[in-house]
Amino acid sequence: MATRHEEYEKRTEELLAPLIEENKFELVDVEYVKEAGNWYLRAYIDKPGGITLDDCEMINRALSDMMDKEDFIEDSYILEVSSPGLGRQLKKEKDFRRSIGQDIDVKFYKARKVSSGKNGKQVQVKELTGMLKSFTDTTITIVTDFSDDYEIPRTEISTVRLAIDF
Repeated sequence: MATRHEEYEKRTEELLAPLIEENKFELVDVEYVKEAGNWYLRAYIDKPGGITLDDCEMINRALSDMMDKEDFIEDSYILEVSSPGLGRQLKKEKDFRRSIGQDIDVKFYKARKVSSGKNGKQVQVKELTGMLKSFTDTTITIVTDFSDDYEIPRTEISTVRLAIDF
């Protein structure tokens, strides 16, 4: 059974779908979260070449009008439409598929033991960075500096983001 948050996110995605398609954008994610005492409804959009502030403002105005009309969220909330940013989170299958061969940062719910390299010594880590080699519904496989294939159960992962390389 879907939670209230999931239901709000799903309905918002459904409202946005025709608008996103019409403008040839990609709906990266919708989230309904509470931060510092305020509820936020966020839509992350993208397009080839990157999204602009004008794109975000246009979608925000249209979505705001639709949300006022539909009025299915009883809490007061702040509506935000933005780019997913450089270190975008990977959540959906299409995100993982598009990111094969790219470096990602994987954060775990709790520290796990990994080999530290050539000497084989085990160390506890809360996150790993490596190249995304493959994924399934239950695992992701990355290549790190110390391991050719490192398979990680998705149940142990809190977040996966594209690594930002400066």
